[in-house]
Amino acid sequence: MVQQLPIVYVRGFAGTTAGIDAAVENPFYGFNDGSTHVRVGGSGDPLFYQFESPLLRLMIDHDYQLIVKGDQKAWLLGQQDGEVDPATIWIHRFYDVSASTFGEKPQAFTPEKAAENLLDLIELLQRKTRAPRVHLVAHSMGGLICRSLIQKIIPERQKTTRKNATDYVERFFTYATPHGGIEFDVGFGVLERLRDTFGIGGGEIFGPRRMYEYLTPGKAGSPPPKWRPQDVPDEVFPKHRIFSLIGTNPADYGVARGLSSKAVGAKSDGLVQIENAYIPGAKFAYVHRSHSGRYGIVNSEEGYQNLRRFLFGGLEVQAEIVRLQLPHSDDPGVVWQAETELAVRGLPILMHQQVAAHHCPINVELPAGTADNPVPLITTFLLADPHSRPDEGDPARYTLHLRVLSLREQRRGIFDFDNHLEQTADFDDVLIVDVGTADGRLAAWARWNSQLPMPLRDYRPSGKPLEDEDQAAGIWITHVPLPESARAFLGQNAAVRLTVFDRDQAGLAGLRSAGATAPHSPTRPISAARPQPTGNLLTRTIRRVFGRR
Repeated sequence: MVQQLPIVYVRGFAGTTAGIDAAVENPFYGFNDGSTHVRVGGSGDPLFYQFESPLLRLMIDHDYQLIVKGDQKAWLLGQQDGEVDPATIWIHRFYDVSASTFGEKPQAFTPEKAAENLLDLIELLQRKTRAPRVHLVAHSMGGLICRSLIQKIIPERQKTTRKNATDYVERFFTYATPHGGIEFDVGFGVLERLRDTFGIGGGEIFGPRRMYEYLTPGKAGSPPPKWRPQDVPDEVFPKHRIFSLIGTNPADYGVARGLSSKAVGAKSDGLVQIENAYIPGAKFAYVHRSHSGRYGIVNSEEGYQNLRRFLFGGLEVQAEIVRLQLPHSDDPGVVWQAETELAVRGLPILMHQQVAAHHCPINVELPAGTADNPVPLITTFLLADPHSRPDEGDPARYTLHLRVLSLREQRRGIFDFDNHLEQTADFDDVLIVDVGTADGRLAAWARWNSQLPMPLRDYRPSGKPLEDEDQAAGIWITHVPLPESARAFLGQNAAVRLTVFDRDQAGLAGLRSAGATAPHSPTRPISAARPQPTGNLLTRTIRRVFGRR
């Protein structure tokens, strides 16, 4: 099992003093906010549905504690070193010193100062809990504070401390963080220049010049021409230890914030554009949630399920389409897209949803490794719980809904619908992955839904399980061919490649140092880059236990 480490939550932007004063009134800076909404029941009637909040669910599902005792930092300082339970949740209350309601003269907020105070909190937690590192969980601007810590504050102190960011942080999860800044679809750049020049509402911290200052060690000036704020250097912090949860619902970003969603455009969560919430090379998921509010990304089941799996999941599973050969067309206006949805049996939500209806289809002909064509196609983390071992008659189940479709786009972004059937895909199927036991050992099966002679809920896997195609220790790979009807026009060798890593063992460290990788596909996949090892080995017999979810 993954070791339980302290979790530190870092909230997002509060704006002016009035917003800061309102933010500090919440003891947990919003990490305790849940949600209630309506789902459609089996009879078609609306039914009440409740999500308790990520704070409460971490306490219920993973036995974390929340210790405040009037003042969490004062309480910590009063404890003996090594006596505090590491399985605890802490709130980085960086805005308190900038509030006007605590009787002291407010201090101006800066990301650098908030990052310095975050390092102080982490060092205190390491001393009091004896935990080697902490998990950082951040919403919106909070992710930039964490990156300032990782990319600027820790490196600047390295000559004295002799420590890297990996000596402090184990895993780093962000909800809707503007890693690439905040831009607008209107105004031709004028709004950004006004914001960054005059510091309107403190929003200049989301512009490139200010971001370069608090993300770069030393005295930073203007960013160099090729500098991108969303890049995290590998030598500073491994990107496989970062997860970006990306929201795709701008419509529900609150009535009062309607101007924001109109300004940043439809391809956003209402405040942060999709491409700016994406870190190239990091883990990610797309969910149809807004930046905050009633249908906000933090107070959502989708956000929590991705969070807990990234922090505690013992196994990482990646999926990508390989050896895909798109049909040749003499019409240069024909473009190809793909859509993916990931579901876990027993959960009422989709773990990942990248579809055209949410303005984020996978554009398979664009360069790989961007928000429009991410690498790999899908990543999920499976919980390993020895108390919930799947049996032969009732395996754990995960499904990948995959669609490939084409449309004709004329110059200047005008669509030609003369020969078009709206929302009708050229290929549309669901890959069912089951994990259970065979001959007393854990094993996996995969089958396309179109091949089932029965309803999905009645299907039970049988026959020989999937085989490991990579004989090297430290990685488990198999290929599942697309259905025959799809291979007829997408290439006879087109397949979904499943790659599994065990995150708990130490075996993959040797693979990384030796530069070992799995073989490349002979033709270009949708996700062209080889997935990087992000945890440790899964043996060919899949010895680790897959969780029920």
